[in-house]
Order: sequence, then C-alpha cells, then structure tokens
Amino acid sequence: MATQMFEGRGHAAVYQKYRFAPGKELQQTILTYLQEKRANLAELVVDVGCGSGQGTRFLAEHFKKVVGTDISEAQIQEAREAPSLSNVSYLVCPAEELPFEDASVDLLTSFTAAHWFDIEKFMREANRVVKPGGCMVISTYTVDMSLRYGNCSEKLTKIFRESWDLLLKYSHNRIKLVLEDYKDIFEALPFPDKKRITDIFDKIPMTVAGVVGYLESASPYQAFMKNDPKAAKSLLQETEKRMLETMGVSSCETPVEFWVRHVCVLGCK
Repeated sequence: MATQMFEGRGHAAVYQKYRFAPGKELQQTILTYLQEKRANLAELVVDVGCGSGQGTRFLAEHFKKVVGTDISEAQIQEAREAPSLSNVSYLVCPAEELPFEDASVDLLTSFTAAHWFDIEKFMREANRVVKPGGCMVISTYTVDMSLRYGNCSEKLTKIFRESWDLLLKYSHNRIKLVLEDYKDIFEALPFPDKKRITDIFDKIPMTVAGVVGYLESASPYQAFMKNDPKAAKSLLQETEKRMLETMGVSSCETPVEFWVRHVCVLGCK
C-alpha cells in the first residue's frame, strides 16, 4: 500500500516554498540518457508523485505535453497555483492507478517520491502505460548532503547533519529505500534495459532560511512536529542560530551552497 505523508495544505505550502527542482547534473544525466534512447522527442510525459511540481516544470521545458500526478489534493493545488508553462496539467490520482491508456506514455518519471509508492503495484501500472520503446526515470536525492560557505563549510555541514540525524529518528520505514540508494526500486523495474547511477552531485543555490525550510519540509520533521511541536520548532530555531553564528552573519537570507547526491534509476522498455 502507498504511504501518504504530504497531505495537509500547510505541509504542501512549505514543500512548494522550500523543495528544489532537479539540479543541473541530474537534469543533464536524464536528458543525455533520453537522447541515447531516442526518447527525447517524447509526446506524452507523466510525472508521478509530482508534489508541488518542481520536477514537472523542468520536464515541461523539454517535452510537448507533461502531466503531473499526485495522490495529495493539497500538493496538486500548490502545483496548479505555481507559474507553469501552458503544456503542463495536473491530476489527483494514486501512483498505482494512473488514468492513462495502455501503451500511451512515452516517458514516466518520479522525483523523490517513488519510495512512498506500493512498488510492486506501481511497477505493474508503469509497465502497462509506458509504450514499447518508452522510458522510465526514477530519482531521489539522498541524505548525503553538505553545506559550503567560506572557510566554515565543515562546521556548517556538521550542524546540518546533527539536525538531520535527530530528524531521522522520526523517519518512516520507507526511507530505507532511499538510504539503500533505490536498489530495490532498480531491481523491481520490469524493463531489461536499465541502469542505476548513484553518484550524481548537484550544487543547489540556497540561503540559510532555505536550508532550515528544507528541514521543515522533510517528512521526519512533520512526524516530529506531531510528536513534540515545541521541541521540533526549537530544533529549527537552534539550527538557524548555530548556522548564522558559525558563518558570522546576521541575515538568514545569506546565500550558501547546498550540495546533494542524487540516485537515478533509468530504464527503457
């Protein structure tokens, strides 16, 4: 059964504000693969578990028709309200029940969402809707993240990871799929022509407020909030305070480099 973690409007709004689009290296990895497989001329692209549409909007820059789907009405509402190209539309539906004809989709994607799906049912559904010769791209960023700023990069990364390690105690067991670099998702992909890349590093431009906001948008933080709201809010405040002190600045809008490692599973039917 799929796991629903991002249902509330408040969480969806935080997600829209602080979650980032696929970085340049990940984008290039995907586009190069699709060129190799001659899938770069895809007519219909479906982005499953699209959330507030960050990955969907990237796809819309490259393909004719892109449909983002998500089980959360609040997330789809956020996606629809964000500025998008005219070739994008959004649907509310489960990843395991896609409202598309058999063999009708040229490219099926999922960014940092597939670990929440019922993998067996999702792969069966993906196999049904993807055309022969069509492709699948399933990626996630990992918990392998670091911060860079002047000569205090190591200290900043330590502060961030300490906060993240505390949050991981509240993580859902589905996060195990991410911690294992989507190995099980790769093995479940029903296409014989497939590969998994685990070392895609991207620099995401951020601010201190953006880094703290990213922590707030993470599913373990939301679980922490339900469990102990006071301690959860205090963690974010303390993280921001420690980062600013370490950097020797007072504005939470101060830019930092946020480095993330992506894993990407690619397959051609």
